[in-house]
Amino acid sequence: MILYPAIDLKDGQAVRLIHGEMASATVFNDDPAAQARAFADAGCDWVHLVDLNGAFAGAPVNAAPVEAILAAIDVPCQLGGGIRDMATIEAWLTKGLARVILGTVAVENPDLVRDAARAFPDQVAVGIDARGGRVATKGWAEETDVMATDLARRFEDAGVAAIIYTDIDRDGAMGGPNVAATEALARAVTIPVIASGGVSSLDDLRALKATGAIAGAISGRALYDGAIDLGQALATLRA
Repeated sequence: MILYPAIDLKDGQAVRLIHGEMASATVFNDDPAAQARAFADAGCDWVHLVDLNGAFAGAPVNAAPVEAILAAIDVPCQLGGGIRDMATIEAWLTKGLARVILGTVAVENPDLVRDAARAFPDQVAVGIDARGGRVATKGWAEETDVMATDLARRFEDAGVAAIIYTDIDRDGAMGGPNVAATEALARAVTIPVIASGGVSSLDDLRALKATGAIAGAISGRALYDGAIDLGQALATLRA
């Protein structure tokens, strides 16, 4: 199981939110590229990036810090937030991103996801953010009637590289991930599923890995707070 340390970008800084509320942002580093280097130096295999402003704006906002991160490290990076058309997808991949994450458009324009996955094999992931099992879009500000599992199944034959499943109620709250819901989703589809939201201890990572069905986990606040030592976590997951 792969651990993806997270850098959430708001106004050019590395922050963490609680339950996705922009007003709850805590700044952890005003130099996101330096944060990315620290993660890379610890030996991570991937870095997970989110343009929080972009998720609300519907277009990239934190392009400068993302580009600085890509220039600073050789570790592959995936990015979500404000990526809602083919031109933006192509632009980011050309700039060196390993993978783009499509969230809102997966609900509103699923054909774009399919077209992008065909055009850029293994470089397009679907972000499914859910509250109470129902998908939320536009930076989690709008809740839909679409169930997370139903949305995931729509892309079974699309060739997407992964699904990033975020339980919004767990995100940033340090209360542990929703292992049962994430495992259920992972077993409902053949697409690799990455868990996000609430991963706050080595035991959480062990529980996700023990399912045998979950391909990866994203952690942010726990790494910044020191609740998880990245080197120790990487060693645990690789054992």
